[in-house]
Amino acid sequence: MSIHSAKSIRRPPVLPIGKKSTRSSINPYISISVRERGAFTGNGTAATRLEFLGLEIREPLVNQANGWRTELGLLNLHYLFCNVNNSLRPILDSLPTGVLRQVTIQFPDPWFKRKHQKRRVVQPETVAELADALCPKGVVLIQSDVEEVAVEMRDRFSAHPAFIPHQEQWLPTNPLAVPTERELSTLKRGEPVYRALFIKR
Repeated sequence: MSIHSAKSIRRPPVLPIGKKSTRSSINPYISISVRERGAFTGNGTAATRLEFLGLEIREPLVNQANGWRTELGLLNLHYLFCNVNNSLRPILDSLPTGVLRQVTIQFPDPWFKRKHQKRRVVQPETVAELADALCPKGVVLIQSDVEEVAVEMRDRFSAHPAFIPHQEQWLPTNPLAVPTERELSTLKRGEPVYRALFIKR
């Protein structure tokens, strides 16, 4: 997910799957990455009983993804233009309590310069907000092709007492049904993808 290349929105976004409600039939799945068509629309097709929400700061990508959603008639898919670093809390607060089951953070921007690393999407505050929102046994999948970024994400989730790593080593394969295009291109070049899965206590 990109969190920097478009102006951050100032107002909290409105969650399209419903404002604060008591509905128990929805099982939200939040993906902090909507750049790639196959990963999100593919998983949405395979699991129509889930509500998928994609978050992205690049508004043209969000518009494109929503166009794919409409074209395919996948009414359980929703995409929002937002900056996760300042919009995640109001989005999570819009959900009914205890229904968020899955979160994926896939190939976020690396922000290599030290002065810019505060813009990376997985900050300690992000981890704490997800810990508050996820239901017990909820899962977080992180992926990156930049080892430094993957290690930082892994360490921040590992440091939070609410999360348990699925295993100590990097995951050898993607547990999701459909890989992202970035993942496929990275593997095609023979380069590694660093993945980790965390479970909410």
